[in-house]
Amino acid sequence: MADSQSNARPRATAGTPNSGVLHVRTRLAADFTVVSNALAQRRGSAVTVGVAVYILSLPDGAPVTIAALCEHFSEGEILISRALRELEAAGYLERRRERLPSGRIRTRTSFYDVPGVRGRARPPGPPPRRPRPLPQPAAPDAPSAPAPVPAPDGPESAALVLADADPEAIAVLTALRRVDARLVLSAREAARLAPAVAEWLAAGVAPREITELLTAGLPDRFRGRPAGVLAFRLRETPLPGPPEPIVVPRPALLPFQTCDGCERAFRAPAPGHCRTCRDHLTGDRLRAAG
Repeated sequence: MADSQSNARPRATAGTPNSGVLHVRTRLAADFTVVSNALAQRRGSAVTVGVAVYILSLPDGAPVTIAALCEHFSEGEILISRALRELEAAGYLERRRERLPSGRIRTRTSFYDVPGVRGRARPPGPPPRRPRPLPQPAAPDAPSAPAPVPAPDGPESAALVLADADPEAIAVLTALRRVDARLVLSAREAARLAPAVAEWLAAGVAPREITELLTAGLPDRFRGRPAGVLAFRLRETPLPGPPEPIVVPRPALLPFQTCDGCERAFRAPAPGHCRTCRDHLTGDRLRAAG
């Protein structure tokens, strides 16, 4: 009598997929970071996900500027800057400028593991100053105190605006005034146009070609700021395609000929003697002439 056979799978392989990745998990008790699946499985650039996970793993107060991130990653400033802009647009990253009691301006960066959640915890730093109560007027006819006038943005504020912009794109924009003296841009206008110029540079367009595309055929008179004309051209002008490869024609090979003297094969346009036989014949003629 034959032994009975079971059709059930072994317990060790029950539930194991036939293809795809198999996770070998280790329970971590320290030195780990919790990342949501929405961020880890985010579609798009892998550089963006890598920068986000790296920022999540850093302690509070660690620098996350473009220069600091470029020191850690092998990618350049263009890709790192583009990743930060994508995270900021998606709601993970928030950068805002704060004015200190001393009058200086600094940039405060906050990173959210869940986008759209604001106000969960106050960022580290000194506690906010309570506003002083306004003095009450002594009499109804007494004139009210004038409202405080905010301090104008100085050179330090302009430098902070350009801190996160691509430096090569800023250099292209600031050099436009050399071609047309009317193309003078403020710091905020240059920072707003820099991402579009950076995309052109990443596509392989040379700075000289970008300057020609932005300055050729400009109107004699602008109705508004020149930044609007430049923004329209950067938005509506299609990116040039990659340059066609230069094909260098190979020289045609001469046919093989058989030497009339030694019957050695050599390449020549017509039958005759090879180089060795020509040298011997030349030497014989010189000796006969001498």
